[in-house]
Amino acid sequence: MSPSARRVEPEILDALAPDDPRAIRSRNELRRINRIMAQAGVMARALARAAPPGGVRSILDLGSGDGTFMLAAARSLSRRWAGVSVTLLDRQTSASAATLAAFASLGWRARSVQADAVAFLRSGERFGAATANLFLHHFDDPALASLLAAISGAADLLVACEPRRAALPLAASRLVWVFGSGPVTRHDAAASVRAGFTGDELSRLWPKAPGWRCEEGRAALFTHRFVARREEARP
Repeated sequence: MSPSARRVEPEILDALAPDDPRAIRSRNELRRINRIMAQAGVMARALARAAPPGGVRSILDLGSGDGTFMLAAARSLSRRWAGVSVTLLDRQTSASAATLAAFASLGWRARSVQADAVAFLRSGERFGAATANLFLHHFDDPALASLLAAISGAADLLVACEPRRAALPLAASRLVWVFGSGPVTRHDAAASVRAGFTGDELSRLWPKAPGWRCEEGRAALFTHRFVARREEARP
């Protein structure tokens, strides 16, 4: 597959109701795949490297699902960052009371918000950092440019871990059945890689505004990592 052939197509999970048994199964499978890929560790390390000295005080996790991915990252980050406030934002799924309590046990404060990402980002609330795990690839380039512009207005740092669009990740996506994945996850895994990123595709879509530095590239075998950092945080 040519790296230039990014293709965004509907993913089955996005069209299912949160309480649909197929959706519940697929979310469980995605949690397992995230653990296998050590995706939370990739996110935690990228955040720790990109954040200013002393860390960040507030994080907006975009497309957070049930919040367990950010919880896994928080377990690592909480060793060095105390008292962080986390907003778990998802259009459909909410974090459970048990997940919010688990954040509290780390000394972090978490809330779950159901809302459209762009509308929430434009509400005026600001964050030290925004994170996105397997979220940005759902948007075609025009919609993604609008989303990134909204993020740049609401946060001083973005760390995104997305599918890497390349032959090896695509081949691996077709083998998720080995881990017991059902038809929804089997379809969506390959679709997500085809919609993934390579090169500097996200940097080119980031707003052309002064004061920002963008970095992106491969992280581990299957992940494309993107970091956008405001060089001088706003007062």
